[in-house]
Amino acid sequence: MAVKIKTKHGLIDINNNVIATVVGGAATDNFGVVGMASKNQIRDNVNDILKKDNYARGVVVRQNDNGISVDVNIIVSFGTKISEVCKNVQSKVKYNLETMLGISANAVNVIVQGVRVLD
Repeated sequence: MAVKIKTKHGLIDINNNVIATVVGGAATDNFGVVGMASKNQIRDNVNDILKKDNYARGVVVRQNDNGISVDVNIIVSFGTKISEVCKNVQSKVKYNLETMLGISANAVNVIVQGVRVLD
């Protein structure tokens, strides 16, 4: 599925993989986030941190009538306040979706899949 935006010049289709890449980039750009995790770790057989080209496997995009809702699966750094990291991820994802793609996010749900100790 894709998000369709109608303008005076025509129609713009934005694929969910593009949205997932923007969301993943915004999420991993926050302090305390080690990386993205797979939304289905058992099925994907992935227990590691996702790389930039696999951000779509850690993000779920659902479309509503008046916007989208996004689930972001992250791994946080040990010693950080998880609630603050999640709030920062929510605000940055929402901001990037609005400024980069012109899409309003109704909900940004952050799922912490794990905690890693950094050297």
